[in-house]
Amino acid sequence: MAVNKVTDSNFDQEVLKNSLPVMVDFYADWCGPCKMAEPVLEELSESYKDKILVVKINVDENPQTAGKYGVMSIPTTILFKAENEIERQVGFGGKQKFEELIRKVVT
Repeated sequence: MAVNKVTDSNFDQEVLKNSLPVMVDFYADWCGPCKMAEPVLEELSESYKDKILVVKINVDENPQTAGKYGVMSIPTTILFKAENEIERQVGFGGKQKFEELIRKVVT
């Protein structure tokens, strides 16, 4: 299952107003670690599909949202629940680090 992409224009609706917790991957097409994270995020989006939504936002194409959340390095993954940032991870730490994030909102 492919991870959905969000944009500056639909971020609030797709992420902040979502009834599920949302893990957002801030990435760029030229970023090597971002490319390494992609298959892991796809796997996790399938594994947790009824419990959490996983989306991506391209920081080059959507600088407003990246700026709003102070994303200075990519990849940065931010976990949101009920319009609030729960936690963030900077860099690609592998599947285990993503699962640690997910466990903060999924039991």
